[in-house]
Amino acid sequence: MKLLHSKLCLAFAALALPLAASADALISERQISTDAAIEMAQTALAACRKHGSLVTITILDRADRTVLSVRDNGASPHSVEHSLRKAHTALTYNMSSLEYGKNAAGNPGSAGTLHLANITTAAGGLPIRAGDTLVGAIGISGTPGAKGGGAADEECAKTAIEKIAGSLAK
Repeated sequence: MKLLHSKLCLAFAALALPLAASADALISERQISTDAAIEMAQTALAACRKHGSLVTITILDRADRTVLSVRDNGASPHSVEHSLRKAHTALTYNMSSLEYGKNAAGNPGSAGTLHLANITTAAGGLPIRAGDTLVGAIGISGTPGAKGGGAADEECAKTAIEKIAGSLAK
């Protein structure tokens, strides 16, 4: 029995050697730059202020690290966490946080994912893509319901992404 186990281990090791030898030791990923995040945040702030909303904007890179988080003067304190959750949801599910929310509502079996850290079903989070490549996400929170709520937050996020769209195509 020990001999058979040893032979199997050797066979698996022999199969794995070519794979290990050809595997890249380092990878590089495209992700949103700090300069692009600043430009997006300025654009989003201006767009949200047009309808009188004071918001928080969070932009994450592809690895779910915060590139930028800015809270407008007078924005609600809870908007900081909520903008992060919106961005995280958009990044990890590669869809808008609103779309994720609609999918979750239509599939009771997915309720468990709602208990994961930093997940939300509220509108205002969008993935940022360079072509088909996910490079980050933006989350905006703070627009009161009377002024459009999450839908208005999402429009501000769309405006921000459109601002840098030409740079993403490079």
